[in-house]
Amino acid sequence: MNNYIAPGTDVDSLSVLIVDDVPLNILLIKKMLSQYTFQIRTANGGQAALDAIAQKMPDLLLLDLMMPGIDGFEVIRRLRAAEATKELPIIILSALNSEQDIAKGFQLGANDFINKPIIMEKLLSSVTTQINLQEAKRKLKG
Repeated sequence: MNNYIAPGTDVDSLSVLIVDDVPLNILLIKKMLSQYTFQIRTANGGQAALDAIAQKMPDLLLLDLMMPGIDGFEVIRRLRAAEATKELPIIILSALNSEQDIAKGFQLGANDFINKPIIMEKLLSSVTTQINLQEAKRKLKG
């Protein structure tokens, strides 16, 4: 698998927001991403994620679905409805892995879906793909 960020990308300036209500999951995801020098921020629920995004837009959102209060599906719904966040890359990380859940995630606007338990190579591949796509879009807009 190709887990390389496109040459010329300022990885140090890229921020990733990890959203999960289980602290151990956040720790594991941070560890998996540690080979990159992303600015990593975390939120422990849907409302905390929306608040964090309103404060500072991340370059990528890693989002759990099953959370108390505002779940991941609702977070996606709200982000896609707002002009400022409709293009934010969203990767779902979830134990919900029925065809219906996966289809719903994509229908709402997720860019990728990774089942838990997370396989590191799949996560890194998805993250680098989304980062590279965003960089390509930025360069095209010029």
